[in-house]
Amino acid sequence: MSDGAKKIGLIIGQEWDWPEAFMQAINGSDANVTAELVQLGGTFMDEPCEYNVIVDRISHEIPYYKAFLKYASIQGAYIINNPYTCSADSKFSSTALVNRLGLKSPRTVVLPNKQVDKDVTPSTFRNLKYPMDWQAIIDYVGVPAIFKDNLASGRRGVHRVHNVDELIQRYDESSTRTKILQQIIESDEHVHCFVIGQEKVLSLPYSLKHGRYQQNTLANEEGKGQQLAADALRITRAYQYDINMVEFVIKDGTAYVINGTYPTPDIDRTLMTESQFQWLVKEIAALAIERAQRPLPQAGIFNPSETNS
Repeated sequence: MSDGAKKIGLIIGQEWDWPEAFMQAINGSDANVTAELVQLGGTFMDEPCEYNVIVDRISHEIPYYKAFLKYASIQGAYIINNPYTCSADSKFSSTALVNRLGLKSPRTVVLPNKQVDKDVTPSTFRNLKYPMDWQAIIDYVGVPAIFKDNLASGRRGVHRVHNVDELIQRYDESSTRTKILQQIIESDEHVHCFVIGQEKVLSLPYSLKHGRYQQNTLANEEGKGQQLAADALRITRAYQYDINMVEFVIKDGTAYVINGTYPTPDIDRTLMTESQFQWLVKEIAALAIERAQRPLPQAGIFNPSETNS
């Protein structure tokens, strides 16, 4: 990488609202840093990486991008967020971590795959009990429950189930995807905490009715906002994510973490007010510039400098 101006690359999907504003913020700043979309057409071994920092927004859906990001990290680029950590993350492990930290979460069961994309024989599954006790699973989680992917983010492939028959039907349709069944915490009070740089938190009440964030922002120094911000920071720091969003549901005064890790949260003017949007643009741009100028070590990533010690 060049010793002159630092360079930030961005890997995105369909979104454009936030990426455009982010690049404008970087390129319009006084820092000696530029930002642009990464262009890829196959990655050659030992090909140098021209970026000091890469902000990843879509590799969870595009496996080639994940392979490139792991390669770029070995070449010395700082990746937001750590591709090795993201690869190991899942909804079930996130829920387990939430419980380990002493926070509240919905009752959750991870299910064996209906199918596997491998050449297998019946003896491959010696460790699996069959048939599964579907009624025990329903009794533990309760109904209605949410049936969803263990790895996928967003709302795709998410279904409500109300009884054993519906659960088995959805399970039979799940193909090779690993699925979880999760208790629904019925409440109209949802709060999403955006955590930037493991330091700053923007806590936004979310309206299920309108499908967007409300205009008010919870103060991190007072009451409920303070506790939610502290909990979101604990979860995010455990993963060492530079960007994360933690989803809470508040029921009868108790906060439940329904999604502890969302490292690529939706940031869009159709979902939030202009001031909320601009706060996220400003803080993520500042974070990316800071990481370009003063990169931190990323856990689990080979550091070439260690071989010279």
